[in-house]
Amino acid sequence: MADQGLGRRLIDGLTGRGDAVRPPQLRTDDHRSASRLELFFDLAFVLVVAELAIALREDVTWHGFLVFAGLFATVWWSWVSSTLYANRFDHDDVVYRLYKLGSMAAVVGLAASASEATGERFVVFVLCHVALRITLLLQYRRAHKHVPEARPITRLYLLGAGAGATLWAVSLAVPRPAAYALWAAAVLVEALVPLLATRSRTDVPLHVEHLPERFALFVILVLGEPVAAVAHGLYDAKWTGAALPVAALGFVLAAALWWSYFDLAGARAKKLLSEAGESNGAHSHDVYVFGHLPLTLALASVGAGLELAVVEAAAGEVPVGTRLLVAGGVAVYLASASVTTSAMTGESRRALWWPLLAAAVAALDVLLELPAVVVIGALAALVAVVVVAGGVQRASGDLETEEV
Repeated sequence: MADQGLGRRLIDGLTGRGDAVRPPQLRTDDHRSASRLELFFDLAFVLVVAELAIALREDVTWHGFLVFAGLFATVWWSWVSSTLYANRFDHDDVVYRLYKLGSMAAVVGLAASASEATGERFVVFVLCHVALRITLLLQYRRAHKHVPEARPITRLYLLGAGAGATLWAVSLAVPRPAAYALWAAAVLVEALVPLLATRSRTDVPLHVEHLPERFALFVILVLGEPVAAVAHGLYDAKWTGAALPVAALGFVLAAALWWSYFDLAGARAKKLLSEAGESNGAHSHDVYVFGHLPLTLALASVGAGLELAVVEAAAGEVPVGTRLLVAGGVAVYLASASVTTSAMTGESRRALWWPLLAAAVAALDVLLELPAVVVIGALAALVAVVVVAGGVQRASGDLETEEV
């Protein structure tokens, strides 16, 4: 006990705080925003998304896209798992910070192995996922011990993280195709937990102010891919004349996607989440969280396609696969935003016409083999029209939003 007291005093002295180590507590009833540690933590995921995009650009086939989508889903879920814990229990003591930084180190490992996750870096990728789940287990174990009223919830997450860690670990000992099935099973088992937790009778709701801010920040980091794609593409294309209009329109498309999310799609979803509140918001919480998987996957695909389009335009020919990455990504993004809103309100929306128009651009591209500048220009114009139309609806009061 004396050693424990000495250690506590040492930590307090190093941090300049008298409560540097303290038990977890619920943080669902106070005003909160994303912490500096959460922002720092997200930087590691920027690296993972960038590495996955690099691998996709090297294999623009259906197989390459499916691998990209599968790996992206496992990484996205790791981010969500950490975010859901922080949403309820982030009390920012030294122990929590060390766990969070340890998780960040594992994510850096994911970034360093993501492009070869199904090849030479298979073991490293798996072990990093196992490390993330072990860290999450330790955090939920701590919350389970110190927050009695949350034990029905923490017990669920302990079981989910434990099952996930086990399935990831077992995947090391089975042949590759079966190993990938275990990865999918691990994510699915863990994804069931928040669905059960939001429907629990225990009064441990999600923090509906903190949650949309965190997801908006993840959208921001994924939107960094299209912006970086324009810069990297221009550099690799050596500022060739044919690459310039594609790059310029690509930037307009990226800006319009940002505008559409933060003024319309994300802002509308946040408003609906706030209106659902804590009492009857289980359905809205689940739709909001899981609706961001296809949305962010689509944005990452757009980024991968834009860089290729700029570089290949300089070479004189942009293959149909590259153009479909961009057009398909925009269509899926618009569809995800529309379906999420419709599912949260329980009403069908005319906004479903927008993704259909983007899909029509993709279909015309396949049939007519349109130039990349035409395809990307049409998509940029389409998303810009979405932004203008949404702005008119907001101004007239037909569309209620809340600042993200």
